[in-house]
Amino acid sequence: MASGQTQEERSWLLENGNPKILTKESRHGHGRSRRAHNISSASMRKKSKFTLVSNIPWDSLRIVLANIQEVILGTKLSILFIAVPAAILAHDLALGRSWVFILSLLGLTPLAERVSFLTEQIAFFTGPTVGGLLNATCGNATELIIAIFALSSNKIAVVKYSLLGSILSNLLLVLGTSLLCGGIANLRVEQKYDRRQADVNSLMLILALLCLLLPMLFTYSAASPELTVESSLYLSRAASIVMLAAYFVYLIFQLWTHRQLFEAEDEGGDENIEAEEAVIGFWSGFAWLAGMTVFTALLSEYVVDTIEDASDSWGLSVSFLSIILLPIVGNAAEHAGAIIFAFKNKLDISLGVALGSATQIAMFVVPLCVTVAWGMGVNMDLNFNLIETGSLAVAIIVTSFTLQDGTSHYMKDFPVT
Repeated sequence: MASGQTQEERSWLLENGNPKILTKESRHGHGRSRRAHNISSASMRKKSKFTLVSNIPWDSLRIVLANIQEVILGTKLSILFIAVPAAILAHDLALGRSWVFILSLLGLTPLAERVSFLTEQIAFFTGPTVGGLLNATCGNATELIIAIFALSSNKIAVVKYSLLGSILSNLLLVLGTSLLCGGIANLRVEQKYDRRQADVNSLMLILALLCLLLPMLFTYSAASPELTVESSLYLSRAASIVMLAAYFVYLIFQLWTHRQLFEAEDEGGDENIEAEEAVIGFWSGFAWLAGMTVFTALLSEYVVDTIEDASDSWGLSVSFLSIILLPIVGNAAEHAGAIIFAFKNKLDISLGVALGSATQIAMFVVPLCVTVAWGMGVNMDLNFNLIETGSLAVAIIVTSFTLQDGTSHYMKDFPVT
């Protein structure tokens, strides 16, 4: 809740178990330190005023309306929620599969941001450890749900292209735009960031790249094509298990042993205080999260089913739609937040969002998709083909070299993009 709320508004929310307020010290033990993803996501949220809601005499109705105000109207992307029922109607009325595709994409944008918000709300009640795990594993829930539906339809190429596009968009589009905008907005100020966080994420991305290179190189070295496919599949599954184990160690490093490297100092004042207080109850947050996940899954199914029809209708390739459009939708709110904080000369937050998301997709979502496909009987491997893997290699290497010195200016944008 915002600090400007009246005592009456606080009292009726508190007596109904809504919210549970945690101080910054009790949550993090580092004053105003918070994870970059949380700060970036908070930049897309709106303060809620309960003046009208607090006058409703019925407690149950008051809580429901307060939750609706926080969850549905508490984001700057709330206008896009109209696309959710519009996509469902377009699908049921068969208005055109390309319309279903674009409306589903628009509807997924606020849903992805709200899933992140609800995960943070639940984290207030589970404590920093479980909350950190929830944020670390649910940060790219939209991409994972889309990938699972694509795998169930045996559209392996869509899965690979969308995941590759997510990594590239974080490293090139988001990071490049942040460096450019931050450099232009702070021409007379030397922008600095903690290069230790960048080094850790760069090393994880290089490890992911090595695991992706092995199956691809194996296909060029093996003599028999039949043997190559089967052996590459086994190699990919083994590499995926190694990647998931490495990601688990990365979480321990990030959330426990070296947590201070991944926490950003939030000096934004009162505008961000509301993000440090739970504004809905635990069970309310859990129910809303379940509902948002259902709608996310429904729209993801629409996207997977209609992407080929949209490709034919618009004259664009499936690879273009998968690499460019799908990744932007999944993290549009966080991406916008990263650029906003680059304008404010807070590059640690921008780098935490861009590099953190890329690392999570490369080291968690990609190998998890391979293992899920394994359980579904779908033969998905880590061979992303030569051009795609080469593009990823160039992006990771250029990004690693660009972020080596701990300082930034607008000229650094050009090698990244």
